[in-house]
Amino acid sequence: EVQLVESGGDMVQPGGSLRLSCAASGFTFSNSGMSWVRQAPGKGPEWVSSISDNSRRTVYADSVKGRFSISRDNANNTLYLQMNSLKPEDTAVYYCSRAPSWAALTRIYWGQGTQVTVSS
Repeated sequence: EVQLVESGGDMVQPGGSLRLSCAASGFTFSNSGMSWVRQAPGKGPEWVSSISDNSRRTVYADSVKGRFSISRDNANNTLYLQMNSLKPEDTAVYYCSRAPSWAALTRIYWGQGTQVTVSS
């Protein structure tokens, strides 16, 4: 029933940009805190960013602060992650999570993910 469909992942060169999207359905998106998490091969999941239900508050991991921007469109049940100045260490599968930061890493809240590869 609950569905989170990520899109926008691609292979880009260092310094490039991507915008990820997450189309949500099956729950009340407009009153749900949302997050992005990522997982690189062989590593545990890493929280990236979260946004409050009304976009009043946004928070970022230190590793992406100043480069990534989270946003949402409640009218269209869509979450976004704008990624600029990408680095090879940003390479990971990126997941949309229907939870605020304190619960974002719980796997049951994730979608299927979209692959981001940053390489020259």
